[in-house]
Amino acid sequence: MRFVRRISICSLAFALILAVGAMAGAGNAEAAKTAKYVFFFIGDGMGLPQRAATAAYTGQKLAIDAMPAQGITTTYANDRFITGSAASATALATGVKTNINYIGMDPNFKPVKTLAEMAKERGMKVGIVSSVSVDHATPAAFYAHVKTRSMYHEIDHALADSGFDFFAGGGLKDPAGKKSKAPMGDALEKAKANGYKLVDNKKEFLALKPGDGKVIAWNAWLQDGKALPYVMDMTDKDVTLPEFTGKAIEMLDNDKGFFLMVEGGKIDWACHANDATASILNTISFDNAVKKALAFYEKHPEETLIVVTGDHECGGLTLGFAGTKYGSHYDVLGSQKVSFQKFTDETMVAFKQKSGSFDDMKKIITAEFGLKFDGDAKNDPMVLADYETASIQAAFQRSMAGEKVKGGEYLLYGDYDPLAVTLTHVLNQKAGLGWTSYKHTGVPVSTSAVGVDAALFNGSYDNKDVATKIMSAMGMPAKPVYVDAGKLRLAAN
Repeated sequence: MRFVRRISICSLAFALILAVGAMAGAGNAEAAKTAKYVFFFIGDGMGLPQRAATAAYTGQKLAIDAMPAQGITTTYANDRFITGSAASATALATGVKTNINYIGMDPNFKPVKTLAEMAKERGMKVGIVSSVSVDHATPAAFYAHVKTRSMYHEIDHALADSGFDFFAGGGLKDPAGKKSKAPMGDALEKAKANGYKLVDNKKEFLALKPGDGKVIAWNAWLQDGKALPYVMDMTDKDVTLPEFTGKAIEMLDNDKGFFLMVEGGKIDWACHANDATASILNTISFDNAVKKALAFYEKHPEETLIVVTGDHECGGLTLGFAGTKYGSHYDVLGSQKVSFQKFTDETMVAFKQKSGSFDDMKKIITAEFGLKFDGDAKNDPMVLADYETASIQAAFQRSMAGEKVKGGEYLLYGDYDPLAVTLTHVLNQKAGLGWTSYKHTGVPVSTSAVGVDAALFNGSYDNKDVATKIMSAMGMPAKPVYVDAGKLRLAAN
């Protein structure tokens, strides 16, 4: 009996050892899981206030705010507290802090490998999508290595030489080299020679299939700076950011995985102009683009990582205004029918040709911004007070005269059309929103994540750490990797 008991005890001990070993093995297997499908969403200019204002406007929690991992991220550049898109995007793409305007380079002009380039080397497909030009600072930081973000021609050639599988959204700013001191030939012609299919209309874009190979696609109407139109100015002929994102997923999906960076660039541009409505509607579009990735994640939860962040805050947006005290009335923003850009480019241009009066402009302002010049201001928040009417009339006169803003007037209008920016200021203030700047600020941004190793993105950390955390989730050493400058096709100077 004692012998039998000893055997039973030994058998139990051995079983426990096997069980512990199996659990350890399972734990190691779990720890060894890496992200096969990586989505990196960057809301340009999307700080904490932009996300909060959008959620308040919609009355619903954003998809990005519902992600299980939430962190706070600092954004400063190597040489300035308030960063720029190039320096911030380089940190997010490489894990290295750099100087203002540098793309894919450290402060000593040494090129640093990007997450997208690392993914391509691992056999993954790579896509870059943006609502602004795909050679703008943020997208360029994932495939180019240049001294300054303004080297658009050189960046366009880096795009053509990248070998990445999918570029879409806005167009290219200088493919032919008209603004370059040393033209290198037409970058789009090079792209075609390198096997890229060029698509410039919605019908052909939506018809794309994975078998079509590498693609560079852009919207037919590029409103400003080769960028997509603001969401509020779009028609059914335009391709939206969510549609570009959905097609990117379709084109990139394969057994070896993919890396997709999507930028909501016009959030930033709207905030530069202090246009809260345009910013909010573009943030909603950005969130809808993220939902495309979340739908993919639902099908591949054990292999997918989605990370969402902002490169910096823009405009110094504040969720409160002295004129409304504690009041917030975001519903009034729905009265605005056009962006500041469309109002400037179309409404004002046409109006100046007719040389209309201020009374004529009043009707247009009411139609396009909902602001009323007559009525009971106590019962209708859209009725203008005398001081608001005076500020609008002063801005109208300055716009009609074509006077350049100078000195302290910059505080009123920035670099924008005086009437356009005054109208957005007045409307935003009625909503209970204020602005402190026409530029970026040093306010931290929030970072959200779901999927493989999403917990890494909880807590507080710097923007360069976002890159190294993604490297870790992809099963790579969590540290920057420098590029042999001699192997770069594009010179850094």
